[in-house]
Amino acid sequence: VLGLGVSGRAAARLALARGATVVAVDSNESLIPLEHDPLFGGQHLINLRTELGPCNIQSLYNTDRLVVSPGISLEKYNLTAVMQSGVQVMSELDFAAESIPNTVKIVAVTGTNGKSTVTTFTGQILHHAGIQAFVGGNLGKPLSAAALQCLSSSKTESELVAAVVEVSSYQMEIPNRHFQPSVAVVLNLTPDHLERHKTMQNYAMMKCRVFSHMDPSHLAVIPSGDQLLKEAAYHCGSQATQAWIGGLPGVQLDSEATQATIVVPTSGMVSQIHLGKLKTLGIHNAYNAGTAALLTLGLDLGVCVEAVNNAIKVLKPPPHRMQIVIEDEKGILWVDDSKATNVEATYAGLEGLRGRPSIVLLGGISKVLNKEGQIGFEHLVDCLKYHKAVITFGASGKKIKQTLDEAGVSIPCVEVTSMRDAVSMAKCFAKH
Repeated sequence: VLGLGVSGRAAARLALARGATVVAVDSNESLIPLEHDPLFGGQHLINLRTELGPCNIQSLYNTDRLVVSPGISLEKYNLTAVMQSGVQVMSELDFAAESIPNTVKIVAVTGTNGKSTVTTFTGQILHHAGIQAFVGGNLGKPLSAAALQCLSSSKTESELVAAVVEVSSYQMEIPNRHFQPSVAVVLNLTPDHLERHKTMQNYAMMKCRVFSHMDPSHLAVIPSGDQLLKEAAYHCGSQATQAWIGGLPGVQLDSEATQATIVVPTSGMVSQIHLGKLKTLGIHNAYNAGTAALLTLGLDLGVCVEAVNNAIKVLKPPPHRMQIVIEDEKGILWVDDSKATNVEATYAGLEGLRGRPSIVLLGGISKVLNKEGQIGFEHLVDCLKYHKAVITFGASGKKIKQTLDEAGVSIPCVEVTSMRDAVSMAKCFAKH
């Protein structure tokens, strides 16, 4: 097992439970060896060895299987050459999927932005409908944890019916053999992780590999207007039935984003989902909820439209995603959208608040988008005109302010040093 973060450790536990002898490898010498971890105690220790620090790459050629954590790029251990030598190299996701019973229906959610929210919403709808579902993957618990649960659960325990899995592009770099979702979605595709994937075409192909083992009884969902994703989905060799975000069959919202029409082509189901009582902020979250409803109904687990509509009223986004922190004594609403770690995610959040002029705090360390050192914040100028002020802060605060000023931002834009300063200034600016 290469890489001993959350995914790697879960894969090591699963491998031991399946009867393997495990060599756990990580370049970080300060990690605690798995043999000393209480989770790995007991009868398995004889079959477990941890190797920390520089890796003897030649030893990788002598393994029966190599399970790779998503944080490990193919270049790091020359894994492409290891694969070409005939060693079975697998992602943690695929290794876990091999142990998930065929009776468990898998929903796979990927895309540049919104993955965690749609994964969370889909899990909440299933749970609200009384469906026993695992929710995790790139979000929270790795899929190996669900596989371990399936291996260890007795007949008397309630059996897992579905698994809702957030999938990152990193988890798709090694082609999968066993990961076969019943329903999968690529929510969107905007420039991100290009330091690893190099081009947008490669990035699109990695995302669409999630469809590669699906057949016509399965549902593959992509945005209706994204030509790059359409081409990548075609070239991945999937046989899945297609549906669309923003088109039919699929999910289509009305002009007010309060009603979603859903057509599931694999079952013929047509339904209306009411989004008006959604408690989360932003139009993009209406799309996220509508997409989650489509994925749930696409599983064909007998969840009725009434149950979906009831669940919509109580959906809660994951932390730091348009999360309401507090409405203070002055009647000011404070919103945490700090998981918007790229310009496109920030744009979506600001557009979703167009009817509620806001003071926008932009800061931290920005991602450089190209060789010229551009950071892309000029793309926010158009939607910022509907808001009150911008306060920039942190390591990239000066660069963000400079970029916005040069792009002609039309609202006050002020730079401060720290987030604490930004919050204090926002409090002074804000009115009921």
